[in-house]
Amino acid sequence: MAENSPSEKSVTVTDNASGKSTILPVTSGTIGPGVIDIRKLYAETGMFTYDPGYGATGSCVSGLTYIDGDEGVLLHRGYAIEDLAEKADFLELAYLLLEGELPKPDEKEAFDTAITRHTMVHEQLSIFLRGFRRDAHPMAILCGVTGALSAFYHDSTDIHDPLQRMIASRRLIAKMPTLASMAYKYSLGQPFNYPRNNLKYAENFLHMCFAVPAEDYHVDPILADAMNKIFILHADHEQNASTSTVRLAGSSGANPFACIAAGIASLWGPAHGGANEAVLNMLNQIGHKKNIPEFINKARDKDDPFRLFGFGHRVYKNFDPRAKVLRNACHHVLGKLGINDPLLELAMELEELAVNDSYFIEKKLYPNVDFYSGIILKAMGFPTSMFTVLFAVARTTGWIAQWNEMITDPTQRIGRPRQLYTGPTERPYKDLQSR
Repeated sequence: MAENSPSEKSVTVTDNASGKSTILPVTSGTIGPGVIDIRKLYAETGMFTYDPGYGATGSCVSGLTYIDGDEGVLLHRGYAIEDLAEKADFLELAYLLLEGELPKPDEKEAFDTAITRHTMVHEQLSIFLRGFRRDAHPMAILCGVTGALSAFYHDSTDIHDPLQRMIASRRLIAKMPTLASMAYKYSLGQPFNYPRNNLKYAENFLHMCFAVPAEDYHVDPILADAMNKIFILHADHEQNASTSTVRLAGSSGANPFACIAAGIASLWGPAHGGANEAVLNMLNQIGHKKNIPEFINKARDKDDPFRLFGFGHRVYKNFDPRAKVLRNACHHVLGKLGINDPLLELAMELEELAVNDSYFIEKKLYPNVDFYSGIILKAMGFPTSMFTVLFAVARTTGWIAQWNEMITDPTQRIGRPRQLYTGPTERPYKDLQSR
């Protein structure tokens, strides 16, 4: 076959102005749609592609996570998210994302021990953290302190050393709950709690957040199970904004602590990690169950700025598979705590309406993972300012797995998107007096 002749696994792009055609190869993964390899497009045509938001662009090759939004499928290394959330614990998922396979019993024990032994942070970090204002947003604290970890653990910043990459990865997964709980305690004016090696990952986090020195704190197993599920369901979600940020920062050779801090900064944006906080704000705006019909009508009105947060999903055109799991956990938590909270009652009423109302069904506005996680976290006692922090704790595992995958990819290059320039053409400089 001639070098430029078409094959079954290729597409032909034709410039209608010149009539010149360019053949581009098509590559397929193990599942999912094929991709057109456009790396030689500029050399062949003198043109780039234009794809704001990269909604139709594959930026990397990855074996971690697969999403089929039309069918409501989310797989991690081939395992359905529903199975992982119901049967695994968070560190088992972390091992799977990092290593590619579920751990054997001895591997699980060794990995759990390694993470547990890394949960304490350098004591000087507590002094560093106290430099923030008491009213600082917990995400501001988490972003700043995570970025500073490279100054405390500079023995694990050489990205070309596999051992240092492994140590940095485990440190980040282990220390993120500790840093998140410190940010929370600092906002309350309460003393920091040291991690407990006899507790599991989710239990340890709840203990660090809610225990006080004046009395014993017992971690309720139902709440620990719900937190474990929240962590698993938020661990990785393909090439979203924050994950892409981590990869882009990492492509420059930046150290892993800086890359994860960049991911936290991206996650902080209300269009990304703030969705479950927006759910609570929306419920506060609705105010009472009797006001639901009024706000449903507002949501139906295209000219009304009111938005229904926590319903539907940009990726999932059907039911969010994570929401199926978290719905049950949500009802278990509310049943266990027996909370008489009008806002939570309003949420349950809205959920009931959403799964039965023709408008919601027609538009496929099913409750998503953010709807249920926001309700669970409020019921546990977390303020809305902590919601995205907990998201970051979970997503750190996905970020660091994606970062490791990128570093070891032989085709990896520094990220350099192009642009469609719309500014002035070249013009002469005029001195100040003649302008």
